[in-house]
Amino acid sequence: MSMQTMMTKFMTFIAAVFIAMAATPPAQAQQPLQLTLRDGVIEALPFALPSFQAEVAGSEQFAADISRLVAEDLTGTGLFRQIPSSSFISTPAGFGSPVAFADWRAINAQALVTGAVSVTGNQVTVKFRLYDVFSGAEMGEGLQFSGTTDGWRRMAHKVADVVYSRITGEAGYFDSRVVYIAETGPKDNRAKRVAIMDFDGANVQYLTDSSAIVLAPRFSATGDRVLYTSYESGFPRINVLNVATVQRQQLTTAPGDMAFSPRFSLDGRQVIYSLTTGGNTDIYRSDLATGQFTRLTNTPAIETAPSFSPDGSQIVFESDRSGTQQLYIMSANGGEPRRISFGNGRYGTPVWSPRGDLIAFTKQEGGRFHIGVMRTDGSEERLLTASFLDEGPTWAPNGRVIMFARETQGADGTSSLYSVDITGRNLRRVGTPQGGSDPSWGPLQP
Repeated sequence: MSMQTMMTKFMTFIAAVFIAMAATPPAQAQQPLQLTLRDGVIEALPFALPSFQAEVAGSEQFAADISRLVAEDLTGTGLFRQIPSSSFISTPAGFGSPVAFADWRAINAQALVTGAVSVTGNQVTVKFRLYDVFSGAEMGEGLQFSGTTDGWRRMAHKVADVVYSRITGEAGYFDSRVVYIAETGPKDNRAKRVAIMDFDGANVQYLTDSSAIVLAPRFSATGDRVLYTSYESGFPRINVLNVATVQRQQLTTAPGDMAFSPRFSLDGRQVIYSLTTGGNTDIYRSDLATGQFTRLTNTPAIETAPSFSPDGSQIVFESDRSGTQQLYIMSANGGEPRRISFGNGRYGTPVWSPRGDLIAFTKQEGGRFHIGVMRTDGSEERLLTASFLDEGPTWAPNGRVIMFARETQGADGTSSLYSVDITGRNLRRVGTPQGGSDPSWGPLQP
């Protein structure tokens, strides 16, 4: 099969994403495999990942588990398709052995990932290489990660992040965590706790108990702190929680005032939030060190759900100042906002993309809820989901994937976390052990 024929076959499947291949046959290859994500139509890229080799006795299970998780991360994006091992003609004799590229070309693998794992005591080391099969060249230098055996999942995620990044040109998002509300019990009496997990739902840890209603946890840009709203005093108050120590402090507000819907500034020194005082709800900004606050809006409308732009210069928020719930953008110092949502229905919970080019939102129209995205000027609105109740979008650290909460209908309805690509493709349920809502995606871990 010629390279031109393979390219034609390759670009046939996913609407709204285009992957352009820069590979040529081995004799002419000068550029490694490169995938550029644009609007268009593509088929998921086929890759081969032989089980990583166990270099020392006792490493076999870790090698198998790490291989499996790397493959799951890549295929979970919807951009990659794993070739089953039953199709392999040969496998590498050793991690440093020459690669029989003709055998991998014969099964139409376009990328090949090889690796090795060794375990000594409670320490595990993972090394890997990535190859462009058609050019017969290694893509970047091989890398090695080491850590404790308890952290083997993080090492697998790190491998997958590098593979994803080298092929797509985008940053990865697998070695990241999500803070959310873990829910148990019947719909009319749910127990809620602030919880943290890996991006794929593994390694859940609970940061609060269920003695009080808690809502809307939000990560700091560095992932070391979490803001959330608690009703333990009877009124909504904002708490700042240290993820490592689980110690917390409360944002100072006057008795009887209600503070909610908080988010950190990029430097983590300030918090924007909604405050209801004297029957009026406006957006405020507080300095965490001094407690000094600034009122950013001052209208009779309900104004809430503020979110900073990536550079911290602007804030997007929701307001009913026009008579219906719509989205507005203003300076981070306040001032006159401009409306950006003009479609049918009501808009809420806006969140600025880490890339700065899009704003995700919840939309209610015609008895259905949607997760959507639009440009920062309100143009190119695109709805990604539709259901009885979809709400609360949050961005992956690379700005390609959105996670949100979906609730099913009826008295026995449940709330679960889902993710979707910004193209609207690859809708997937995130496997949390209990129900989940209010997700907030944190940064890549250091």
